[in-house]
Amino acid sequence: MDIKRIIQESISVKQKVLNNNNLLLEIENVTQVIINVFHNHGKVFFCGNGGSAADAQHLAAEFSGRFYFDRDPLFSEALHVNTSYLTAVANDYGFEHIYSRLIQAKGQHGDVLIGLSTSGNSQNIVNAFEQAQKQGLITIALTGEYGGKMKEFSDYLLPIPSSDTPRIQETHIMIGHIICELVEKSLFTRKI
Repeated sequence: MDIKRIIQESISVKQKVLNNNNLLLEIENVTQVIINVFHNHGKVFFCGNGGSAADAQHLAAEFSGRFYFDRDPLFSEALHVNTSYLTAVANDYGFEHIYSRLIQAKGQHGDVLIGLSTSGNSQNIVNAFEQAQKQGLITIALTGEYGGKMKEFSDYLLPIPSSDTPRIQETHIMIGHIICELVEKSLFTRKI
């Protein structure tokens, strides 16, 4: 069986992240940006497609619910959770507009939009980033190794050093969890 090989491939990608000081610094920078946004009562939006949509929803829930301990909620939302909206806009305007229209409606100057895309080329996320930048939101991209089209519209780029979709997604969740843990620790005192 290939179980050990698959685990080793996942470890290998994470080891590349661990040894990439520029990427680690960018994770630290992104964490501080999110801390500042929440400190100023801003919002953090997430978007993705397929497995990355599931990851976006997972990470939004870590902020709006809790991560390690009970504390006040932080405003964080995965933009795909209203299926009536998604199907209406996809039908009437096209799937490529599902996220940009929500950012146009909900996003405020200084909020954050985090997009997850293994290719970096998901047109609905690229359009959302473009709209976000017009409105003064901070854009953070979690992508595969090259960043794709999202790179052009990203204030912060976290490219995972891999072209293997499952390994990229696993590492997106790891980085997301790191950010969630550090943000929570910075903004709240753990009550015993």
